[in-house]
Amino acid sequence: MTAAPVQLSQRDISEAQRIVGAVSDAFSAKVVGQGNLRESLLIGLLTGGHILIESVPGLAKTTAARVIAESIHGGFQRIQCTPDLLPSDIIGTQIYDSTTNSFATELGPVHTNIVLLDEINRSSAKTQSAMLEAMEERQTTIAGRVYPIPEPFLVIATQNPVDQEGTYPLSEAQTDRFLLKDVVSYPTPAEEVEVMDRMDSGLYDKSHRSRPVVNLDDVRRLQDIVRHVYMDKALMLYASELVAVTRTPDEHLPSQLARLIEYGGSPRATIAFCKSARALAVLSGRAHVIPDDIEKLANRVLRHRLILGFEAASNGVTPEVVVEAVLQAVRVP
Repeated sequence: MTAAPVQLSQRDISEAQRIVGAVSDAFSAKVVGQGNLRESLLIGLLTGGHILIESVPGLAKTTAARVIAESIHGGFQRIQCTPDLLPSDIIGTQIYDSTTNSFATELGPVHTNIVLLDEINRSSAKTQSAMLEAMEERQTTIAGRVYPIPEPFLVIATQNPVDQEGTYPLSEAQTDRFLLKDVVSYPTPAEEVEVMDRMDSGLYDKSHRSRPVVNLDDVRRLQDIVRHVYMDKALMLYASELVAVTRTPDEHLPSQLARLIEYGGSPRATIAFCKSARALAVLSGRAHVIPDDIEKLANRVLRHRLILGFEAASNGVTPEVVVEAVLQAVRVP
């Protein structure tokens, strides 16, 4: 027998809104604009999923990750990825201690609550793969011994556009483990002026840290609430059908688009839809998922899971164009 689903009360939703609102306000107090980025990071925090961000340098990604960590009173580590970065630089290694004639384990920076992997696609494939166990299993293995990673755990990886010199596309196995992929654009002129004003006020000085507004127990409570958000099976089927279209595009999409898709989304895409839709419902103050939640997340869930061929790049067809066609191909329940 399956256990009866837990019914969320209005008190649960109000508590979730309090926690989310406090973290969101702390984010907005330091980061100008970037509403989509804030939403994606909060969804990652609520679900325990990981976020991939693509943008050029200088768009406050490090500031955004740091302020989220500080606002929840969690640990934060930033790892600058370079071609000579080694897996041991991320997960840790054993160091020989001559005074005791033995090896001591030195845990790497991944052993914290929020990890920023900056410019992940400038590192080698071997180093990129070092994060797979940490992201999926929430643990690392050093010299045969397993070391668990603290919870909550959120990896925020940034990547430069793949057409920049010195960048390497992430493998499909790596990108599939990111819950969402967000694309961060340039701020407006008015937003840049606001950044200058905040710089003049000393808001971005190294000595200025965001005040913790919630604690890690609050985050764990929030994650538990999200897991119990109601999602009708018809909406689960809707999410699954969207992903299925990407696997059999010849049957659902116009031929000029269908031939551009080499591989579609895996079952992780459907899982990402359901987990992130529940989180988005909580951010909206609801205890249930609606179709709009799924549609709003479609680009962020699918853009990094669609493998497009060379013809797509040569014709300037982006994953977002294909995702829009996928949405048009499936009837909304």
